[in-house]
Amino acid sequence: MSVSPADDGLWCRRFHPAPDAPHRLVCFPHAGGSASYYLPVAAALSPRVDVVAVQYPGRQDRRAEPLLDDIGTLADRVHEALRGWDDRPLTFFGHSMGALVAFEVARRFERDGGGPTRLFASGRRAPSRYRDENVHRRDDDGIIAEVKSMSGTDDRLLGDDELLRMILPALRGDYRAVETYRAEPGATVACPVSALVGDDDPKTTVDEARDWERHTTGGFDLTVLPGGHFYLNDRAADVIKLLGEHIAAHSAPQSA
Repeated sequence: MSVSPADDGLWCRRFHPAPDAPHRLVCFPHAGGSASYYLPVAAALSPRVDVVAVQYPGRQDRRAEPLLDDIGTLADRVHEALRGWDDRPLTFFGHSMGALVAFEVARRFERDGGGPTRLFASGRRAPSRYRDENVHRRDDDGIIAEVKSMSGTDDRLLGDDELLRMILPALRGDYRAVETYRAEPGATVACPVSALVGDDDPKTTVDEARDWERHTTGGFDLTVLPGGHFYLNDRAADVIKLLGEHIAAHSAPQSA
């Protein structure tokens, strides 16, 4: 299947293309994040896996484009852009906001009769678990303080107030999308779900991550790793290993 003209290279980034790989991993960034966050994942898994990282509007080379501050609308657009990329088995990985986007995109693929082989939901409580949060309503300094407290942004950016303020519109829009998101009652995916969470994550408790089990009719497992909300910055090797093991098992020839 050829890549759909719905994506002109803006949405889907391949830092280490692996056209002959038997499996494709699609990575969804966190709030304020960009596709380049997953460059190390692409480097580690290529050429065994074709890694596609999603680039949302409103950041980096898409900074001049209108923001999409609604998870449902963003999922619609990502789903459209990914049509044609499902010519081989897919796995979805999303961190924080990206986990919700990946969940909603998976639901849309499944409505079309497809879908990922597994959804890895990292650093995000289950879609039905809500907190009363209003970061998107804070002033600029309040949002910057929130970002710094999560330690998920490049240290060089955190030290450059001018650059940090350049990404504020994307941060505010992403926080609005996450904090106003409400899953449809009983929303599930058919694919298995693997939830990952840091044991000291202020945004997601282990119990909140475990509730992802309620949102799949497939299998479920939970991995707790040392660290906070961005535990994967320090535990990237562990996460990449989990992804590689799943993909290798799925891609292996099936015995009769």
